[in-house]
Amino acid sequence: MDEDPSLTLDDLQRQVLLAQIALFSKANPDPQAQQDYVGLADAVGRLEVPPALIPRLTAILEISLSGERIRRTAGPGAHLALMALFQKTPRGKELAAQLGSLNAALAQLKDQQLLEISAGQRGPGIYTLTLGTPACRMVIRFDPDGVRIESLEVGAD
Repeated sequence: MDEDPSLTLDDLQRQVLLAQIALFSKANPDPQAQQDYVGLADAVGRLEVPPALIPRLTAILEISLSGERIRRTAGPGAHLALMALFQKTPRGKELAAQLGSLNAALAQLKDQQLLEISAGQRGPGIYTLTLGTPACRMVIRFDPDGVRIESLEVGAD
C-alpha cells in the first residue's frame, strides 16, 4: 500500500490552485521549480496530484494559507477548500497530530485552578504560552514547525 497516496482535488481547489501556481511560477525563475510548477499545474488541472508533487503542493498551500490573501481575493469558501486539502497532506496530518497531542495534554488541566498564564516570544515567529496550575507548569511553543509542549514541570507550586 502506498504510504503517500495521490491527492484528489475538487473544482474549487483546482481553480484557486491554478491561480496560485501561476503566481509562484512567475515569482521563481529557477528551471527545476518551473518544471515542477508545470507538472503540478497539469496534475491540478486533472484533479489528481501524485505523491512526487505533493511536497511542492504543500509548500504552495502553506504559504497561500498563511495570510488572509486567499480569503480576501477568492473568498472564505476557497480558503476552507484549500485548508481541507492541506489537512490531507503529510504536513497537514503531522500538524493535526501535534494538535491532538497538545489537546490531550491540555485536557489534563481540566478543572484545575489556573495560577499563571503568560505569553512570550522566543524569536520572530516563535511564541510560547505558559500555563501554571497547583499541579504543574506547562510551556507550549508555537513556531513555523507547529506546536508542542516545550517544557512540563510537575508539582510546580
